[in-house]
Amino acid sequence: MDKQILQLINSQINFEFFSSYLYLAFSNYYSEADLDGFENWFRIQAREELDHAILLIQYLHNNDEKVVLELVPKPDCKLSSPAQPLKMAYDHERQVTERFNRIYEAAFKKKDFRTTQVLEWFIKEQGEEEKSVSELIAKMKLFGNDTKCLYELNQEFAARVYTAPSLVL
Repeated sequence: MDKQILQLINSQINFEFFSSYLYLAFSNYYSEADLDGFENWFRIQAREELDHAILLIQYLHNNDEKVVLELVPKPDCKLSSPAQPLKMAYDHERQVTERFNRIYEAAFKKKDFRTTQVLEWFIKEQGEEEKSVSELIAKMKLFGNDTKCLYELNQEFAARVYTAPSLVL
């Protein structure tokens, strides 16, 4: 594997761990606000981000490449409203998408088609992630100021269940 691609994937692994931390911070915020459904949604999201890191680690192992784990920075977010983590999550997911696109571009230029094939799953996943968070934001804008509707949204998000990723490496 090209050194640049290896470095980009290792960097993404660490960014996925940060994403998991960030979503755990959001989950904790919602727990403290007694919005257990929102807490559940972000706890599951944190687990998915952890899964993404593990999948990338496995991909490097499958290719006899070295995984380099760095320190995971503490999320620096001052949260003051139930809508704020949703907006921050959307911006964050767009950043993740950008990062995967950069890795894909580098792999494509180097004709590393095995890596591009794996990255296609992540890029598709990112489209789903952005859409999911965008829908949460839309629901919050429509209903978040009404306490009864916020309660119903919270109940909807409490029903979310974890599903393990289905990427075959």
